[in-house]
Amino acid sequence: MLMKRLLAVMAFCVLTFTGAQNLFAGSFGIVGGAGFTGMKDISGGLATGYHAGVTYKFRLPLGFALQPSLLYQMKNSAIEGVFAGEEKFDYRMGYLELPVSLQWGPDLLLFRPYLDVTPFVGYGLHNRLSGSFLGEDKWEGISRLEYGLGLGAGVEIWKIQVTARYNWNFGSLFDAGGNAPGASEIWNTAKESVLEGKNFSGVTLSVAFLF
Repeated sequence: MLMKRLLAVMAFCVLTFTGAQNLFAGSFGIVGGAGFTGMKDISGGLATGYHAGVTYKFRLPLGFALQPSLLYQMKNSAIEGVFAGEEKFDYRMGYLELPVSLQWGPDLLLFRPYLDVTPFVGYGLHNRLSGSFLGEDKWEGISRLEYGLGLGAGVEIWKIQVTARYNWNFGSLFDAGGNAPGASEIWNTAKESVLEGKNFSGVTLSVAFLF
């Protein structure tokens, strides 16, 4: 009787360990792509940026996957009609960004289409303002912290993922106080920031290779 109980406990531990291994099994990868961003009402059109970094895909049950990444993200905007005497200038800002993608999609053997929801946070590393005058890495009145949400879709074929996503940046880029918004301000400013376009928003196209 004791032996049966011991064998049952051992079997349960093995099954639990195996399930945990399968639950947290994943794939490391590299990711890169292009971004097309602008600022509502003051952009002369979307400007092209880029991103590159590393990613890790956790395979979850029921077709879900969790995929955090660590990226260098360059966001650009062509801005018109803001300063007197300056018809147009370009603003570029490079971020260290942490997006966490929650994916769902059926495994169809040859490929896996999926829907994607991706909250993200980032911290500004450098910025550059160019036009008929130059400015670089001036932070007075600029918030380095960014946070937002991306919605998109993609397809995974073999070890390659292709994802298209629209990203809303909730935080205010230009802050008269020169301070980054705190955590308590995030939910209060999210709605108005989306509507008023205070920060970089736009489309990203990404390609990832999973090892």
